[in-house]
Amino acid sequence: MKANNTMNQLPLDNKMDALSALLKRRGYIFQGSLIYGGLAGTYDYGPYGSLLRENLKRLWWHHFVYSRDDMYALDASILMNPSVWVASGHVGGFSDPLVEDLKTHKRYRADHLLEEAGIDGAGKSSEEMNAILREKNIKSPDGNPLGDVRDFNMMFETKVGAAEDTSLVTYLRPETAQGIFVNFKNIVDTFHPKLPFGIGQVGKAFRNEITPRDFIFRLREMEQMEVEYFVREDEWEKHFEEWRRVMWDWIDLIGLSRDSVSEHEIDSADLAHYSKRTIDFEFAYPFGVKELYGLAYRTNYDLSKHSEHSGVKLEYFDESTKERFIPHVIEPSLGLDRTMLAVFLDAYTVDTLNDESREYLNLSWNVAPVKVAVFPLLKNKPELVEKARDVFTTLRKDIAEIRFDDNGNIGKRYRRQDEIGTPFCVTVDFDTLDDDSVTVRERNSGKQIRVPISELSSHLLSSR
Repeated sequence: MKANNTMNQLPLDNKMDALSALLKRRGYIFQGSLIYGGLAGTYDYGPYGSLLRENLKRLWWHHFVYSRDDMYALDASILMNPSVWVASGHVGGFSDPLVEDLKTHKRYRADHLLEEAGIDGAGKSSEEMNAILREKNIKSPDGNPLGDVRDFNMMFETKVGAAEDTSLVTYLRPETAQGIFVNFKNIVDTFHPKLPFGIGQVGKAFRNEITPRDFIFRLREMEQMEVEYFVREDEWEKHFEEWRRVMWDWIDLIGLSRDSVSEHEIDSADLAHYSKRTIDFEFAYPFGVKELYGLAYRTNYDLSKHSEHSGVKLEYFDESTKERFIPHVIEPSLGLDRTMLAVFLDAYTVDTLNDESREYLNLSWNVAPVKVAVFPLLKNKPELVEKARDVFTTLRKDIAEIRFDDNGNIGKRYRRQDEIGTPFCVTVDFDTLDDDSVTVRERNSGKQIRVPISELSSHLLSSR
């Protein structure tokens, strides 16, 4: 149940502020370390935010991994031998263009400053960006002169070991993919999978962003949901198209409107060093059309590099043809935090109901942290509260994500559940005591109908 969000006419420049206020008010997202002034690029997910995240992860695991016979699950360590990041190219090349305000010493991403000046900085080197900044006389956001553009490595460095002089310098992983590649041999040796096959993982990654911004879009701590799918080189295009369809099916599954998402074929000059083809699935955020997901053909770059640096052969042996070769890889990569932001923005709706303005989250049943809320009409009537508790307990056997709410009058409860994104509210009133039926209210339309308690669970599940 997901209505078209045509009612929402809020200007884009106000939408993020209104949405972030609602998400804080309803316990979805809080600024990290808020009582100490916060920490840029970090957010904490409250009770409902945590539940929605878990719903998305469960859906991802089922859609991308558990529903298929050719997939294996993995949970690799965040801390890895630093040689992993040397082999992958992150130590030498995982950087963003940094430029400093010479007066305030604030640091900015040079490509973002160019973008704000209406200049495309994608694919340009630090030297090229520096030349453009000088030629166009671009200043810092505070109006001050800028220093030279330099490459800034975004990996968080840490040490492993107790002794300062013998501790090993390593990094918090900047992506989850490498944990899959270094476990390729473990999966092959243990499970002997037939090609093609894939390995899926959900986990945290860390990037020391120069200027984290746009709420939870660009963070220093994020969660990724990724698949590395191993194929024969001559079959990569077929599997690329297959995963392309899987990703569009995922967009439908989580309730995103296809009108909000578009494909962008990355130009060959702008491809990552490991990729021969990449499609970005972009979402129309209030701050611009930006990358939501990526689908990349990574060739056999990663396995080849790890084989070269480790001295361990990362080959696949085909029993039927007696061939040994390094497989090529298709990578569907999805960011959990960006997915949440897209879901919230697509669901955020302002309309008029019963001559009153309201805002609500038009969340699909699949992702909503609360599917059904159960109310007693009056909290000071023990017979209504007891009956409502009975209904709540009965429904909970079939619908786990259900809440009991008796705080405030019935109108306030409806508005609260609308903002949370609860698809249905069930009210136990005095008529219930006589006819054993309840009032079921649908979130988007506000329509109310009477349903016998004996049919309530099946009615809600069939209406989702």
